Amino acid sequence: MNENLELLREKRGFICDMDGVIYHGNRLLPGVPEFVDWLQRENKSFLFLTNSSERSPLELQQKLARMGLEIGVEHFYTSALATAKFVASQKPDASAYVIGAPGLVGALYEAGVVMNDVDPDYVICGETSNYNYQTILKAVSLVQKGARLIATNSDLTGPSEDGIIPACRALVAPIELATGRCAYYVGKPNPLMMRTGLRMLGVHSHEAAMVGDRMDTDIVAGIETGLDAVLVLSGCTTRGDVENYAYRPHYILNGVGDIPRVD
Repeated sequence: MNENLELLREKRGFICDMDGVIYHGNRLLPGVPEFVDWLQRENKSFLFLTNSSERSPLELQQKLARMGLEIGVEHFYTSALATAKFVASQKPDASAYVIGAPGLVGALYEAGVVMNDVDPDYVICGETSNYNYQTILKAVSLVQKGARLIATNSDLTGPSEDGIIPACRALVAPIELATGRCAYYVGKPNPLMMRTGLRMLGVHSHEAAMVGDRMDTDIVAGIETGLDAVLVLSGCTTRGDVENYAYRPHYILNGVGDIPRVD
């Protein structure tokens, strides 16, 4: 499957997931510095596009800087930004009850969405360490009263320094089950986010590759948007897991460090 790796290296643009691809928690993954150096040296268009909604692009930039990677803030795009853009386009001057971290709240404020825990237009959910039973009760009540349910991404789990942990969809599930309403998920594999990424890169889909560690978000997003899909085994997915899906990535690599490496 990887015999045409040189064709991958010739791509003009690279969209890369972050968790499980670039780092686990605060630990940089092997081969990442070499990969980033190669992207910059070869003048590739690249974007770190993450389903995580917890941090702003500036926070992500500074996080990588602490790990020794100097990357401009323009190279980051999050599901929080995509969610804020979507909500603002659907209903200007919307209000929302938000279960999420500062990265999501800040993106919504910047898009003109105001916080409202009485009669909001939307209940919006993302990852947060402050998730608790009271927030579930509040969200369920508001959705039952007519608020529309939005979630930043459909990831059930995510990688961390301590192993696999629950992610956005796992946190939204109790609200969906209690209300009988299905959330609208904005992040990957939603083509809205992928098309925005391609516009930011300034390349066509056939000129780009999607690099990720999840078959159900990253890889299917790449395939359905027309990019070459590159699965790295440094995150949530094992080689055996691939057999559980009807679709296949174009490449399976141990990590992003395999991309610039010439055997």
